Amino acid sequence: MQFINRKKRLVPNPKTELYAQPLQFYGQPPLENISLSEFESFAVDRLKLLKTVENLGVSYVKHSEQYSKKMEAEFKTLNFPYRTEDGAEKRRKDHISHFILRLAYCQTEDLRRWFIQQEVDLFRYRFNDLTSKQKLDFLHKNNLQYNTISVQEKNQLKEKLLNSSYIVSGVTLENEDFYKVPFQDALDLVRARKVYLKDGYAFIPHNDIVTIVLNDFRTRLSKALALTARSLPAVHSDERLQPLLNHLSHSYLGQDYSIQKNVGKISLEQIDSLAGKSFPLCMRQLHQALRENHHLRHGGRMQYGLFLKGIGLSLEQALQFWRMEFIRGKVDADKFDKAYAYGIRHMFGKEGKRADYTPYSCMKVILSNPPGQGDYHEKLTPPLPELLKQKLQFYKVSPSGVNQILELVKGMHYQLACQKYFELTHNVSSDCDSAFSLSHPNQYFIESQKVLGGGKEMKRETDTSQRSQENPATRGSSAAPDPEVIESQHLAEMTENLETFFEDA
Repeated sequence: MQFINRKKRLVPNPKTELYAQPLQFYGQPPLENISLSEFESFAVDRLKLLKTVENLGVSYVKHSEQYSKKMEAEFKTLNFPYRTEDGAEKRRKDHISHFILRLAYCQTEDLRRWFIQQEVDLFRYRFNDLTSKQKLDFLHKNNLQYNTISVQEKNQLKEKLLNSSYIVSGVTLENEDFYKVPFQDALDLVRARKVYLKDGYAFIPHNDIVTIVLNDFRTRLSKALALTARSLPAVHSDERLQPLLNHLSHSYLGQDYSIQKNVGKISLEQIDSLAGKSFPLCMRQLHQALRENHHLRHGGRMQYGLFLKGIGLSLEQALQFWRMEFIRGKVDADKFDKAYAYGIRHMFGKEGKRADYTPYSCMKVILSNPPGQGDYHEKLTPPLPELLKQKLQFYKVSPSGVNQILELVKGMHYQLACQKYFELTHNVSSDCDSAFSLSHPNQYFIESQKVLGGGKEMKRETDTSQRSQENPATRGSSAAPDPEVIESQHLAEMTENLETFFEDA
């Protein structure tokens, strides 16, 4: 007689299994139902977290003690998992909020680039916080089956491994695992000459395996955002979600410098004076190159033209400014009107698809449109350290300040270097009340004007036409409320704290 085992089989809970690990690649989307209020709060909290990641990456050396303390404090405040023993509820929030922001930040290349950079930095912080065993578990769980070399092979390559891996010493080599990885999976380490190469393989110490994991994470996230973008039409058909996602996606830089509320704020006669006092080094370099050569190529015109637009130059002023400068060079008035005026009008949304182009952020200046021969739109200043040193000395930066800036540039911390330049030239400290985290050239200008003006920005002209077009519903209580106005007010209230957070950051 055959007996049937009647013992009830335990079916694993997918949710428990998903949140069992302290870290994940976000490969499986959430399948549960959540309320709209939870959707909103999760999204806003994660955006605050990513904005903090960006600010800390600019203000502190990444993974320094100060950086880690500030990051941990932010995780606590926003109730995200920051320790490996944190429970499933925090991990659930982390998982769901990541996918919500994918919907908001898959829409354009700039949004995707910003989102990927902050998520990668966040992932790196969390991965480095794992124990050695948890790191190995993570690698195996995500099919990153990199093989460790044998003790015999390690002893044979001992001298070369020590010479190529600065984090490994003769004392620690014995207990250090080395992974044999195809060199194309470790290009960052190869580029920095931090690993030993042999027969097409890189020999990576355990502590540097994070670089390989990050490359994989970045690749997966980039592909996932491209796939998410295809599903946007279906998402945008939901009238509850579309306005919220648009609000979130427009908040990644805080203030929108493309809005022409500053028109008429400066005159052409002020530009030279402002360049010497309140322009960041990248824009000061472009201004000087334009004055000396009476020409900038397309990349430089875009960066500098949009910056001037953001600080208050009107379209009429911009056309006059560029025409006057180009005519002093090899371009006559007729050629300027035919070849260059269209591009300037295009920046202001008066030609082509009539888009209101946004001035470049620091990250866009750094990551996109690298300068070629004859270009002047550098990340910071001229590329050679000696030229940069001469520039800073000419700008009357102290010798110790010059050395600090050069060290930051050498480590490719361009935003930190620019912020240090601001502090030195405006005589402010990073610990004072007026300190800020630099993320935009136009932000540099505004903060400079506040410092030089005793806490006040340059006086702006009042836009009377805007006030005359106020919503009639606000003039009297007898009018019936418009449903669209109510929805807009709800979204404005929902994101008010978020916008305040960005302004204060």
